[in-house]
Amino acid sequence: MSSNDQSSGGSHDVRELIRNAGAGAAAGAMAATFVCPLDVIKTRLQVHGLPNGKKGSVIITSLQHIIRTEGIRGMYRGLTPTIIALLPNWAVYFTVYEQIKGLLRSHDGCDQLTTGRNMIAAASAGAATAMSTNPLWVVKTRLQTQGMRINVVPYKSILSALTRITREEGLRGLYSGILPSLAGVSHVAIQFPAYEKIKSYMAKKENTTVDKLSPGDVAVASSISKITASVMTYPHEVIRSRLQEQGHAKSSGVQYAGVVDCIKKVYQKEGIRGFYRGCATNLLRTTPSAVITFTSYEMIHRFLHRVVPEEKNYSQRYSKSDDLKKPQPEDIDKKASSIPLGNKEQLTRH
Repeated sequence: MSSNDQSSGGSHDVRELIRNAGAGAAAGAMAATFVCPLDVIKTRLQVHGLPNGKKGSVIITSLQHIIRTEGIRGMYRGLTPTIIALLPNWAVYFTVYEQIKGLLRSHDGCDQLTTGRNMIAAASAGAATAMSTNPLWVVKTRLQTQGMRINVVPYKSILSALTRITREEGLRGLYSGILPSLAGVSHVAIQFPAYEKIKSYMAKKENTTVDKLSPGDVAVASSISKITASVMTYPHEVIRSRLQEQGHAKSSGVQYAGVVDCIKKVYQKEGIRGFYRGCATNLLRTTPSAVITFTSYEMIHRFLHRVVPEEKNYSQRYSKSDDLKKPQPEDIDKKASSIPLGNKEQLTRH
């Protein structure tokens, strides 16, 4: 490959990285803002369980309680760290996911990846995202739950929280809940392959390509895949939230020595239901969040393809190389004449 080819290919990779990261970050921020009140309720249910003596809908009574005691601001606690975490979260995720899919495609020499290959790409992207953004999720969880603690000194800001956690608990505090988070990779390992399969099925059914599916089709694919993955992997979120929050309230509540200890104590105290605290709220939050995120990502990504197009030299060069690779009519005739009659019939049948 010539130096021009390499520089053009590198420019193509950078442009694709910009499109993936930009679309992922924008989609994540939009979804986070829309569903933040439900996220606050879900996190508090995961950490503190059901409120005592509350009748009626948990979601409605929780919203009323937050508005009455903390005001509208309480409904958006943790939004800033959530957005700050989601910007790199989805930017890293979609970028790594698309890059690994590209590597696997080039290795396999085909456009359509198997379910196993999709799971590898999704899990790898999930692990990279969890490791890079976990400290921000710890801050987000504690900011959302500190309104329920009257005996702790509240964090004043994201920077204040990061500084205090680092000083008081060290690196271990910033990465509390990382094991459940890495276990949560199973969530995206289920969600993304399911999403890809549903999109492929819809495209085939509508006789079109995946990148030309309507926003409605993308919304259906994202919602089905999200609900399936959420129900199957929800318990790890409860364990992760409790481990992340406990460092902020050492003087009260049950303390967990680790993941196994947390699982044992949740089961002993609350049974199987304890692992699904806030699941209904979570589905009400994550399903529209997934629809907004994935639909926005697909639409923004298509828009960025128009705004940040491929280099003309790159597209022309590869179109010319493709033309050179295409067999000429006389070559086809030569190859066809060397194929036995039985194989010719099989080819025409397909």
